Amino acid sequence: MQKKFRTALATAAALAVTGGMVTISASPASAAGSGLHADFNGDGYTDIAVSASAAAVAGKKGAGQIVVHYGSAKGISATNRALISQNSAGVPGSAETGDYFGAASGFGDFNKDGFADLAVGAFGEDVGSDKDSGTAVILWGSAKGLNGGTTIEDPAPAKHDHFAKSIETGDFDGDGKTDIALGSTGSTVDRYRGGFTKSGGTGGHDGISLPVHTGSYNGIRYLTSGDVNGDGVADLIVNAFSTATDFNANYWVRGTRSGNLSGGSAGLLPAGTITAVGKLNSDEYSDIVIGLEWDRTKYSDAAGQPAAKGGKVLVVNGSASGPVRGVSDSFTQNTPGVPGSSEKQDYFGGELGLGDINGDGHLDLAIGAYGETVGPASFAGSVTVLYGTADGLSTAGAQSFTQDSTGVPSTPEKEDSFGSDVSLSDLDRDGKGDLTIGAQGENDYNGSVTLLRSDGKKITTTGARTLSPGAVGISTAGYPGYGLNFTD
Repeated sequence: MQKKFRTALATAAALAVTGGMVTISASPASAAGSGLHADFNGDGYTDIAVSASAAAVAGKKGAGQIVVHYGSAKGISATNRALISQNSAGVPGSAETGDYFGAASGFGDFNKDGFADLAVGAFGEDVGSDKDSGTAVILWGSAKGLNGGTTIEDPAPAKHDHFAKSIETGDFDGDGKTDIALGSTGSTVDRYRGGFTKSGGTGGHDGISLPVHTGSYNGIRYLTSGDVNGDGVADLIVNAFSTATDFNANYWVRGTRSGNLSGGSAGLLPAGTITAVGKLNSDEYSDIVIGLEWDRTKYSDAAGQPAAKGGKVLVVNGSASGPVRGVSDSFTQNTPGVPGSSEKQDYFGGELGLGDINGDGHLDLAIGAYGETVGPASFAGSVTVLYGTADGLSTAGAQSFTQDSTGVPSTPEKEDSFGSDVSLSDLDRDGKGDLTIGAQGENDYNGSVTLLRSDGKKITTTGARTLSPGAVGISTAGYPGYGLNFTD
């Protein structure tokens, strides 16, 4: 799941110059791709891409890097990885100050060779005299891992800034080819149809216009996808500051086999910042999870649900006609069975990750609360895990983790932001989702990634590990923010 434009800009304000070396490495892999959804080197293990978009490269502060950690029987490590910037061989462009390469990314087998590819944005890229125009590239998967890249051309650079500040992928027209959707500071989602080639070809381009405020921090903020109405075609969830509600909103844009995606018929969902999509119960429809992280207790969202102090998570169930009206379920840290308590600026629901931890066929949910105070440390952060059942998410057996939890490496410190992103992908191919946690503020915004594995029934801290920027190869002379964003 990609997101974090707001955090990337906040981190950018504190950058200093570094001189990190750029390297690409990958483990040996099979000659043919596995077809696995996020397997960039075709070895049959899911991989995960981790942003360090505020990293300095060759003295260019904020140029940005992305780290692709390749999965294995032991999970991911600091060494079995590719560290990629715009200075890497075969990657279009060059590392420049304030490009923020890697702030957004999305995966898919764009050329249908069996290897997953990675679309990466650099929203601060200057294109000619157009400052902060933004750019996007596809990094191509191969038996050697990600290898070389191709630019995705911006169709209207003069009409917006920060092209590719948000990226989502999916088959939005049901033709069996993965499409790429990109956001900017404008009001239009740019959708590129599948049929991508290394020479720059695509299956065509169109735009989805929505009633949203534009410019600066506005425009198309975040994108998510999933089949909410069960018709076999991916739908697009768009987060933006709506002109209809004059507040942050989520729109459901229905995918169609005709290929026509229309913002004019988009359905307005309950408000929130972050979304995740997946089947949370035993029916045939994917459900939408919405993170509403604000403390604005007097605000009521589009479903009439008051925002909770410290944030909350909403569930909107899918149906044959799309998202059901209103909120199907909701959780806060004051919900019985959920660890902790709701406190101002917890930002519970600031990040979301879906996966099956215990292999029971029901999706579980990891919830980041990157503002959680732990002991005396404000914004130290925490992560809550809710387990799925045939009837949806339950608080039974819920778990909570901080850097003060027994077995979790490191210690909670002010502004660590543990939970700046979360993932429940199966990175060791045992059929169980592992918990990967970003802490982009760790050690003065150097960042870190903490790995907690499933024991087959629940998440355990036994054998927990933390990856640091220095171990991965990112210079720590600046503020790289490693762990800001995951794509898996």
